[in-house]
Amino acid sequence: MLSGLPPLTLALLLAAGVLLDLMLGEARCWHPLVGFGRLAQWLERRLNKGSWRIARGALAWMLAVLPLSFLAAWLCGSGGATGLAAHTLMLYLCLGLRSLRDHTLPIHEALADGDLSRARWLTSRIVSRDTTHAGEADLAKAGAESLLENGNDAVFGTLFCFLLAGGAGALLFRLANTLDAMWGYRNARFNLFGRVAARIDDVLNYLPARLTALSYALLSPGGRLRALRCWRVQAPAWSSPNAGPVMASGAGALGISLGGAAIYEGEVEQRPVLGIGPAAAAGDIRRAWRLVFHTALLWTSLALAAGATFYLTGVRHA
Repeated sequence: MLSGLPPLTLALLLAAGVLLDLMLGEARCWHPLVGFGRLAQWLERRLNKGSWRIARGALAWMLAVLPLSFLAAWLCGSGGATGLAAHTLMLYLCLGLRSLRDHTLPIHEALADGDLSRARWLTSRIVSRDTTHAGEADLAKAGAESLLENGNDAVFGTLFCFLLAGGAGALLFRLANTLDAMWGYRNARFNLFGRVAARIDDVLNYLPARLTALSYALLSPGGRLRALRCWRVQAPAWSSPNAGPVMASGAGALGISLGGAAIYEGEVEQRPVLGIGPAAAAGDIRRAWRLVFHTALLWTSLALAAGATFYLTGVRHA
């Protein structure tokens, strides 16, 4: 383990971070990731100009991510109760499990109440597509897609990197993922400047995304083969090498269809269809949340079981 902690200790800290996230949810004010977003915007305004845009984007990434990651590594490595608390706090601040529920289930409730205007507003807060004239099916699809994709980006990928490198690993992953979300667009403004951020995120997410896709399949007893088939056949057509497997497997596991038309910056974008079955409906947002939640529980349980096994094995051989 890059964190230097025993497996059982690391697993217990992971469980504590997940529990804190579920109990407290997202910090209502002074959230570090919000402050980081402002820092990223400041760096982008000053460096995304002139020539050498790719190099400038790489410099901006390093200035944004590395100092904070080194600081987190120093805090977590301070030893004793302070270091252990720092690991747990870093994971809590980086996790988005409760936040996903708090941002998406109200969309389901608004749609169930027939309040399309509120559902559009709620959905616009979590997706970049235009929801001004979106219908119920479009909003349900957007909510389910956001849940499934962020089940990796905001949840499992963070847990995976925490198990590899503790609190500093979780922080580095989330900061890199945030920069990809802010800079990783293929448009005139970000195509060159955000290229390094997008590629780093692709690398960091490669294994977590595929484990998330596998988890979605395994947690759907009636749809395992369907989820795996959607992953194998449909994911390669998706523009993102990591979102494709996650969303295709998740849609297959739920037995619904995602993708298709969506409006970005005033233009209709025809995306490949993911999954098999009817178009997403309001109730599928809640089903997608449960799938993400159960994935987090699965890997937390596996981490605890593995940590306990290592500990007991060590005791027997001591």
